[in-house]
Amino acid sequence: MNIRRGLLISFDTSSYTASILLFEATSLALTGVPVNTALDKSSLLPGALCAVLFFDEHNGQDAVLLATFPNGSSGLPTPLPGRLTCVAGYRQINNDTLPVNTTRTYTLTGGGTGLPSGCSGVLYTVIFTSSTNNASIQLAPHNTTLGLYATVGNLAAANTTFSGNGLLPISSTGQIDIKALTGTCLLTLYTYGYIS
Repeated sequence: MNIRRGLLISFDTSSYTASILLFEATSLALTGVPVNTALDKSSLLPGALCAVLFFDEHNGQDAVLLATFPNGSSGLPTPLPGRLTCVAGYRQINNDTLPVNTTRTYTLTGGGTGLPSGCSGVLYTVIFTSSTNNASIQLAPHNTTLGLYATVGNLAAANTTFSGNGLLPISSTGQIDIKALTGTCLLTLYTYGYIS
């Protein structure tokens, strides 16, 4: 086995393979090189430097692209943190009664949720109903100012249901706060993705 440096020429999302120009052989481009599945397309930008592991030095196709990294001389940007990962939908809150002007804290990460500890945000769908006209809810990372993040609702009529979705930052402990405004709310919340 041998690791070589190269320059990423292109990435094919359908086959998850790359074309690479090796530094040792600047006139030789390898095509159809399998890519480490831990890398996503935001890491596989043409012009990025890359590390290629060769299992057999005599067979250029028996290799895998292991890693990419910024090519400072070309000005290629480093992919920013905050990549989105979609996971199976998970019901975090099920018909919880939230009294008016009450704030509750919910932990969203860990267990079977599909959301790892340390993630910085979640994709969510929230559904609520209230017997009060104009009821709404506010969502925010735990121990932050409610109202600066997500406000959902303002029911047009009493006893109707409102559904909304969005992207919400969460606290470093994986928690959010939800507050009911104007009226008591019956609340359900699902998550289906996270920001790393």
